[in-house]
Amino acid sequence: MTSNPLFLFPTAEINAEFNIQSRGTRKFQGQIPDLVENLKSQGSSQFVFQTHGMADRFSEILRDYEVVIDAKNLVHGHLSNGFEIPSLKVSFQTESDIFGQASQIENQRSKVKNRKSKTNLGAFISDFRDLKSGDFVVHVDHGIGRFESLQTIETNGVEREFMLLIYADKTKLFVPVERMDLVSRYSSGEATAPTLDKLGGLGWQKTKAKAKRAMRDMADELLRLYAERKLVQGFPFSADSPWQIEFEDAFPYDLTPDQSSAVEDVKGDMETATPMDRLIIGDVGYGKTEVAMRAAFKAVMDGKQVAVLTPTTVLAYQHAETFKKRFAAFPVTIELLSRFRSAKEQKSVVEATEKGSVDILIGTHRILSADVKLPKLGLMVVDEEQRFGVAHKEKLKHLKKKIDVLTLSATPIPRTLNMSLMGMRDMSVIETPPRDRLAINTQVVQFSENVIKSAIELELSRDGQVFFIHNRVETIFAIAAHLQKIVPHAKIVVAHGQMNEKEMEQAILDFVDRKYDVLVATTIIENGIDIPRANTIIINRADTYGLSQLYQLRGRVGRSNKRAYAYLVIPPERELSDIARRRLSAIREFSELGAGFRIAALDLEIRGSGNILGGQQSGHLDALGFDLYTKMLERTIREIRGEVIEDELSVSINMGIDVSIPKDYIAETSQRLRTYKRISSADSEETLRKIYSELSDRYGKIPESVENLFEYARLRKLAEEMRVVSIDKTPDGFAIKLDQNAQVSPEKLMGFVQQTGANFTPNGILRVSSKAQVLEAAREVLKIISING
Repeated sequence: MTSNPLFLFPTAEINAEFNIQSRGTRKFQGQIPDLVENLKSQGSSQFVFQTHGMADRFSEILRDYEVVIDAKNLVHGHLSNGFEIPSLKVSFQTESDIFGQASQIENQRSKVKNRKSKTNLGAFISDFRDLKSGDFVVHVDHGIGRFESLQTIETNGVEREFMLLIYADKTKLFVPVERMDLVSRYSSGEATAPTLDKLGGLGWQKTKAKAKRAMRDMADELLRLYAERKLVQGFPFSADSPWQIEFEDAFPYDLTPDQSSAVEDVKGDMETATPMDRLIIGDVGYGKTEVAMRAAFKAVMDGKQVAVLTPTTVLAYQHAETFKKRFAAFPVTIELLSRFRSAKEQKSVVEATEKGSVDILIGTHRILSADVKLPKLGLMVVDEEQRFGVAHKEKLKHLKKKIDVLTLSATPIPRTLNMSLMGMRDMSVIETPPRDRLAINTQVVQFSENVIKSAIELELSRDGQVFFIHNRVETIFAIAAHLQKIVPHAKIVVAHGQMNEKEMEQAILDFVDRKYDVLVATTIIENGIDIPRANTIIINRADTYGLSQLYQLRGRVGRSNKRAYAYLVIPPERELSDIARRRLSAIREFSELGAGFRIAALDLEIRGSGNILGGQQSGHLDALGFDLYTKMLERTIREIRGEVIEDELSVSINMGIDVSIPKDYIAETSQRLRTYKRISSADSEETLRKIYSELSDRYGKIPESVENLFEYARLRKLAEEMRVVSIDKTPDGFAIKLDQNAQVSPEKLMGFVQQTGANFTPNGILRVSSKAQVLEAAREVLKIISING
């Protein structure tokens, strides 16, 4: 007999039931100081790690905080979420509880094949994770209100939970928790609070209708873009060759699930005749380059040339080194075209490229010069497109009509993101962090010599390097001199955009080569420079930067398996604007791994939707709120594409059954809200199963009322698809009212009535007698009479 290392049981059969109360453990999201405080106050805990390496690293991190953990408290195994049993004083915490991103860490253990790509909107729509009393929300039918609380009300002898919303004139709306799909968080580019709508008034319907008309007005431009892309005959690349498989198998790591999905998306695009225009969004160091290299290899295997366009000379150099190393085992010619090459070398590269003997050309906008000709160009890879000037973007736009274009970005600007959401370009999101990557410890601090000194000295003491960002050229040398006075032993170099270009590039390369400890620079370092040893960044006057820019800058550190630190230095709080406060709050909140996409989304909210929509459209976004605007926009785009879109029909289901989540099952209001929202918004059986599995895994056996909630969601989804108006409980069963366009087979309906003795009235009401569980019974009846059943 083998024994369980945690619990030992006698071999005799035990026929008894135990009820042990457990609860989830606190999530620290990489905030190690909070974990240390918790350990000191609560005592020891068992820590479960998937690899011995992670367990060793955790011990090492704790030693930095002068905390020594007993080896017997480090368990090697797999546990999806931490838990504690207060009565037994037992607590288990997982690496995902400590460092964040549970599902991503778990999924990285194996390659994921044939994974369905996420919809763009799925990653965007809010899930009430941090909704609190006083926050503004939008109800699809009633408009903008203010969330007050969750309230329990008894109706027909059954206790039900409702979301209480306050509207104009302090009128109240109680939204059943099972219909939270109708409610979304309100967010827009406006700094001022929105005006509450009037319940029962026509104002909200007029606002929606006006926005809908404005969206339709965008149709001509979109239709023209779609038509142009479909009319142009691109080059359909072949399926993967044996060498392609060999090239991909040579990658020393398993792809993350998101990388696998992105690779599949790109290959799918390349193998069609329509020119590819795909945007890949992923945090710095998340493997976008590997996706691009696989696409490049595929293009070269079909005899096409590839151009890789980067915004800076240093980044072009780094990409060239990466590509050459990765392609070394294959007969592929890779050349770099930049100022790092002499005039003679550049001329030689241009001539070889024109003859077709260069397979992959990497460089800055020099590649777009008139003298550079790529006769067999099949793929253009663009890194951080938003960093290029207007003239270069126009040339790219012209190229996109003829060849496949793959754009890589860590945090796209709102305009780019909007184009992707509107379906004007395809998008893949890489949110899964590489294994062993830790979240960046982000601190917002007021300027203090002691803070700056200790931050720099801490990094130098662990043999690292420091970025100090100061975005004012006229005072940058004064700041560098001040830093030298604070930390005399540090070797400091300055780089800014107004220096001689070669001098600036040399300063950065010297820093890469470790000739200096601290690089004092303007935002020129924003663009993808990869220096794994630099793990502290200090951003002076952080309140003056945009959110995506702050995120990009912070992404310069944390690219190794060492803990990275970002210090956002600000003036006294009273001098900050509301928007600056929101940005700093967001960048601190989104310190977990893989938050780039949400940062870009929030930046879109804070700044408004920008040029792509124009002033009038931005006004509609502010009137409707970001979530609802985006949903309506996606629906309009589908209509423009010629898809058949049925009028939205909201099903009313009244079965007199408890569908609440008990407070003794999920105690936290925010978690209950989020769970209600996720279940009510689930768009497939697969999503419901996933949520069900998560709940039972985290909170234990699913209570009957929560089972009812899942069954309610399934019934409502089917009823909406079949265009059912309402389902109501009756004394002996239930009644189903059908819309005049209901997706019901008349033959099946009549057959069901004859077989069961059910009653069908001329006004479309089917009355069914049933003693079974009414939610399940109603769903079975709909399946039987469905036109698709």
